Order: sequence, then structure tokens, then C-alpha cells
Amino acid sequence: MDKYQIIKKRFEALADPINATKMSAYMRNQFTFYGLSTPIRKAVYKELLRVEKKSRQIDWLFLNECWNDPHREFQYLVMDYLFFMQKFLTYEDVERIYFFICNKQWWDTIDGLDRIVGNISFVDSRIDNLMLEWSTSDDLWVRRISIDHQLCRKEKTNTELLEEILVNNFGSNEFFINKAIGWSLRDYSKTNPHWVRKFLNKYGDRMSSLSIKEASKYLSKIGSD
Repeated sequence: MDKYQIIKKRFEALADPINATKMSAYMRNQFTFYGLSTPIRKAVYKELLRVEKKSRQIDWLFLNECWNDPHREFQYLVMDYLFFMQKFLTYEDVERIYFFICNKQWWDTIDGLDRIVGNISFVDSRIDNLMLEWSTSDDLWVRRISIDHQLCRKEKTNTELLEEILVNNFGSNEFFINKAIGWSLRDYSKTNPHWVRKFLNKYGDRMSSLSIKEASKYLSKIGSD
């Protein structure tokens, strides 16, 4: 029995139909769930990830099988797998990850894949230009990836790139874009509130109220520079 079938049988054995209904409703009934909580789900494939990391090779066939499964827990498995195998990812793998970004899209998978893609820039700077290209995509979820790909970088944030990407997304009516703009600024404000304040002073009249609200969340607590 292959890895996918082994995991599938374990998921099925632990399925919780009542919780599955609640989880599906939370995702606006767009996806089917087994109803597994995060700790239970991760415990199912903890040993698998350990073995995969030891092999130092990413099994893309397995990941594609998982992504194509109708149950959302399998898409979460893919994200956990890629996060666990981050140091083995290369620029050439982005094309494979792009398939995951563009299929079965919703905020949960997008917000799990953004930094997986973004972190590749630490070993290949070509990601910077790619994120700039994605920031003008017709696909709002691809744009959201570009906006948030530097989350939690703190002092390692490329502010020039961040500014250009955010400006490229001004004027959008999309909730998930405007939220992402504010989220990226809010996150960086914990590291450099002065830069975020300058950004808001410079571009505030072009930003949505949602973006400004999110970006300003921590500024009052941090105080003035």
C-alpha cells in the first residue's frame, strides 16, 4: 500500500462526521472534511514527515495525489510537508507549488503557502522578481501570496520590494487583498513602526480603510518614534 493510501485509511478511521460538518461550514461548504483537529491530523503523518526529511527528496507524486483528494485535510498535509521540507525546495519547484496555489483556492491554503514560496528567496533571489510579477496577477490569490510572502521576516524584510508590491495592489475592492495589505504592514510594524508610519503617511489617501485599520493595529500600542 502506498503512502497516500496509508494516510487515507488512517484519516478515515479517525473521521468525526459532526466536526466535519462544522469545519466544512466554516469554510462556506466549499470543501469536504474528515473532521480531524489539527493535533490529531498532524499525529497521523508525523512519522511520515520524519522519514521524508531523512530521504532529502520531495515526493511530488505523493503531494499531487494528496492535493487531488477531495478532503481538505490532505491539502493541509501538503502544506505541512512542504514546510517540513523547506530547506530542500528550490526555485524550480515553484512551478509545482503554483499548481497548489491555483487549485482549490481559499485563504487557508494560500496563507499556508505564502511563506513557503517566499522563503525560497533566502537561497534564490529570483523569487523577488517573481513576487513582483505575481503582485499584478489577474488571480487575487496569487497577488495575496506576493503581498504576504515576507510575513514574520522582521529585520530581514525587503522593504523596497514590499512597498512596490503593496502599491501595485492599491485600488482593489477585494477584501482578501486589502486585508493582506494591512496584515503585512501590521506584522512589520512590530519590527519597524517608523517605516510603517511613513508608509501610511505617504500612501494613506490611496489605501482602503480596511488596510489602514489593520496596518495601524499595533502602532498606538508601540507609541511614537
